[in-house]
Amino acid sequence: MHAAEGYRRTREIVAWVRTSWRRFRASRLALFGLGIVGFFAVLALFPDQIAPYSPSTINFQSLLAPSWTHLFGTDTLGRDELSRVIWGARVSIVFGLVAAAISLLLGSTLGLLAGYFGGWVDHVLSRFFEIVLMIPAFFLLVMVVAVFGNNIDFEILIVGITIWPANARIMRSTVLTLRERKYVRAAVATGASRSRVILRHILPNAIQPVIANTNLQVGQAILFEAGMAFLGLSDPNVISWGEMVNLGVYHLTDAWWLAFFPGLALTLLILGFNLMGDGIASVFGRTNAASLLPLEGSESR
Repeated sequence: MHAAEGYRRTREIVAWVRTSWRRFRASRLALFGLGIVGFFAVLALFPDQIAPYSPSTINFQSLLAPSWTHLFGTDTLGRDELSRVIWGARVSIVFGLVAAAISLLLGSTLGLLAGYFGGWVDHVLSRFFEIVLMIPAFFLLVMVVAVFGNNIDFEILIVGITIWPANARIMRSTVLTLRERKYVRAAVATGASRSRVILRHILPNAIQPVIANTNLQVGQAILFEAGMAFLGLSDPNVISWGEMVNLGVYHLTDAWWLAFFPGLALTLLILGFNLMGDGIASVFGRTNAASLLPLEGSESR
């Protein structure tokens, strides 16, 4: 009986995934965004195999214009600009994904608790959301750098714990609506436990808009990292597009490529995540996962 139920649910989930993918790929912009992110993900995963030179190798051929030997030119120390752009993709993607994951975890958990339990729990947590929203994330990052030094791990953590209230508020408002739906009330009436109602009937539906917003927050986090690096406040031990743009600002007239190529890469990556986020939002907006969540009483029928 349990095996048959598990098989049926697996088929329903597979069907839902296929339907979601078909709707996602119907948007050319979303597919374009996925292609951009996929391209940079490959660069981030295999920089050793793709980069033509070592990103830290210094030679006397500084500020060489783009050529067949150095497609993106060289910087003030003679380092290959293309190789540094390729290696910089890893820092930006990891920074954005980890910070957004922290936001997803914190925001979803606290927003779910506030929306489901309501009352004083909702009141306390909502005020906490507002307090965190008032904290200027960028200045908090500057303070952390001043206290702990240029450490990218601290920067990721700070960005993650300052952007999560947006996810929490989305989750809370969605849960407040879902807990009044008929299928949730039916699950409660049939004796489903509180944890089962939350995990099986509310969370899978409430998490959808949060995931879409989290995808947009990846680009926001990447921009935070680039801004810190541009101001010289990032970890000096990592290669950052923002730091490369900062270097290029001083050579806009005689070495335009120093700022252009890392700035273009940064723009494309953020654009890719934003287009993906719009595609995911449109998919979730037109699908209803409630059909995948059998009510407590219907499992025995």
